[in-house]
Amino acid sequence: MSEIVADIDIPPQFPDHTQLPESNGTFVKNFQEHPQSIILTDSIAVVLQRLHPDGQYCIGQDCGIYWRETDPPEKGAEAPDWFYVPGVSPRLDDKIRRSYVLWREYIPPLIAIEFASGNGDEERDVTPLRLAGSREGAKPGKFWVYQQIIRIPYYAIYEINNAKLEVYHLIDFSYQKMQPNERDHYPIPPLAVELGLWQGSYLNNPEQLWLRWWDEDGNLLLVGKEEAEKERHRALAAEQKAAQLAERLRAMGIDPDAEE
Repeated sequence: MSEIVADIDIPPQFPDHTQLPESNGTFVKNFQEHPQSIILTDSIAVVLQRLHPDGQYCIGQDCGIYWRETDPPEKGAEAPDWFYVPGVSPRLDDKIRRSYVLWREYIPPLIAIEFASGNGDEERDVTPLRLAGSREGAKPGKFWVYQQIIRIPYYAIYEINNAKLEVYHLIDFSYQKMQPNERDHYPIPPLAVELGLWQGSYLNNPEQLWLRWWDEDGNLLLVGKEEAEKERHRALAAEQKAAQLAERLRAMGIDPDAEE
C-alpha cells in the first residue's frame, strides 16, 4: 500500500504559477498601453540593474497577481498594467513566470501602475471583500485589494484620456494621495526615481503624454533608442569641435595632421 501511495503525484495544497491561468482573456483597452509598458520597463532597466546586481527582481506587464484561491481562479487575482517586485527571481524552477502567486512568495510589488482608459472608477474601487462576496460573481475593488490585501507601497493611476496622474503611498495601513514636487513629479524614494508625465513621441505613436521616470535630480531616464541618439549627437558635437580646432590651427599656420 505504501508503494502505491508513493507513486501518486499529489498536487500541492495551493497551486503555483504553472497551474493558474496566465490571461483573463480580456482585450488591451487601447493602443497606447503596450508601448507605455515598454517605455517604463526600458527606461528604468539601468536603475534596477544598479539596485539588483544579482538580477533578483521581476517586472510584470498585465500579468496576474494571485492573492487568494477562488473558483474560478481569476476571481482571486488582479492584473496591474505594470508592476515591479524586488528581491525575487525573474524565473521560477527554471521556468518563465506565468503569473505572480502571493501565497508562494509573500513579497508584494513595490509599485503597481494602472493605465485607466476611462475615468479611473475601476482603479479606485474600494469595495471590500465582504460586500463583493454578497453579490454573485462580484470581486472586491482593485484599490481595496492593493491596499488591504497585497499591500503595495506605491500605487499609480494614469488616466490616459484625461492626462491625469495620481500616486498613492501606503501609510499606516491605508493609501494616502501624494502631492507632486516642484517638477510636478512623484518621488519613489526606494527606487531613487520620480514618476511623471512627458510630452513626446515614442515608437510609431504621435506626440502625446507618456508616463515616464526621472532621476532624483530631474533628469529624464532614457529608453535605449533615446540613449543611442544622445550618444550620436555627443559624437557629432565632438567631431565638429575637433574640426573647428583643426581649422583654427591651420589659420595659425599649423598643420594639425602633420606628424611630430
